[in-house]
Amino acid sequence: MNTTKKTRGLLSRLLAEPAMEDLDLDAPQTTTAARALIQSKPFLRRVYDDWYARLSAALPSSGGPVLELGSGGGFLPTVAGGVIASDIQPLPHVDVVIDAGRLPFRSGTLRGIAMTNVLHHLPDSAAFFADAARCLAPGAAIVMIEPWVTPWSRWIYGSFHHEPFDPDAASWSMTAGQPLSMANGALPWIIFHRDRRLFDQKFPALEVVEVRPLMPIVYLLSGGLSMRALLPGWLYPCCAWFDRALVSVMPWTAMFAQIVVRRRPV
Repeated sequence: MNTTKKTRGLLSRLLAEPAMEDLDLDAPQTTTAARALIQSKPFLRRVYDDWYARLSAALPSSGGPVLELGSGGGFLPTVAGGVIASDIQPLPHVDVVIDAGRLPFRSGTLRGIAMTNVLHHLPDSAAFFADAARCLAPGAAIVMIEPWVTPWSRWIYGSFHHEPFDPDAASWSMTAGQPLSMANGALPWIIFHRDRRLFDQKFPALEVVEVRPLMPIVYLLSGGLSMRALLPGWLYPCCAWFDRALVSVMPWTAMFAQIVVRRRPV
């Protein structure tokens, strides 16, 4: 056991991304550095392009604005129109600083809410869904890419990722703390798989229309924000094809899921 832990620790140190070493995870400057890193790593940039294409395709094509919740280091507004970038921290590239549990929008005015790796950081996800249901127009959607629980992801997230990952957590809530280090990567799976009936009961105005397992390996190959990229960007199309084929026959290898929740018609 100790030898295994030492090996994992050595591997993590060897693969660590130099641009993000020794940075305070919760500092706004770290998020700005993450944004620059995404743009500078071609393979990782292609992962985000893929995520954003999926989110954009799942949103209604017309109506009011789309709120990107927790824009962080991402760049959705540069590839999709009508997007309001937001974050809980003041950042140079966001339009508004907001609390996810108290959205500053009139009822029924949003065409959608887009989220990339955000739900599992919210201290009170139930408050978010309640207020999102108020703000969304009928037929509008919450679309998100989030970590997912599978046998493969349990090992990867539990062994190599810095964020907590607890599929057995009893609650959807977390003690409020720092915006990024406070997390439970298993929370989306808890809400939309383990506790799916409870979600349907608590939020009758919302309908879960899609939970699609995604990306067994390409995010790992990109290195994400904490590791070096393992492959050049020009190999992404080939790797993405294999990734899609793999998860279609072995969904238990997924590390993420695309989740779409629609506001029911009045």
